[in-house]
Amino acid sequence: MSSSAFAGFALGFSLILAIGAQNAFVLRQGLRREHVFVLCMTCAVSDAILIAVGVAGFGSLAQVAPWFEPVMRYGGSAFLVWYALRSFRSAWQGGDAMSVDRGARSSLRTALLTVLAFTWLNPHVYLDTVVLIGSISAQYDDRLGFALGAILSSFVFFFSLGYGAAVLSPIFARRRAWQVLDIVIGIVMLGIAAKLVVM
Repeated sequence: MSSSAFAGFALGFSLILAIGAQNAFVLRQGLRREHVFVLCMTCAVSDAILIAVGVAGFGSLAQVAPWFEPVMRYGGSAFLVWYALRSFRSAWQGGDAMSVDRGARSSLRTALLTVLAFTWLNPHVYLDTVVLIGSISAQYDDRLGFALGAILSSFVFFFSLGYGAAVLSPIFARRRAWQVLDIVIGIVMLGIAAKLVVM
């Protein structure tokens, strides 16, 4: 791996490492072992598209279309509040372990639409990938290598998160653990939503 690719990988991995709405959802689906490959691939490919756009020099999208940022910010915040309330309701009803015990599975369409919303309605995703990675890539002669390193980090992270969640599955055999996870996810979602509104 070239130094530019390594720098892109390190930056991409550090930006995506923080627990956010998208990561929490992938973790949850990984624990449930539902549609893991499709969701991880969707997240990684979405990141790849956004990173490519940023490195290609379109990091000034917010300047070209000033309406874009507030629309994404408030739309994303509303979606996160809705999902937080949904998580709290699940915790109140006994946690996701109830649906696991009954053998119920979310449909692929529902899971895919949810992860797409977490990805494309989150302005932080654009700031991290299009703006930040795009602007930092300009410092490197090998911008393609930098972009490929950042893209690789997304694939490594999401597939590790989705399939690595199975290691935690014995803990989540208990209903209480699912209730705690739902509450934590709900709090994370509300926190991100509030941050989007006041930023």
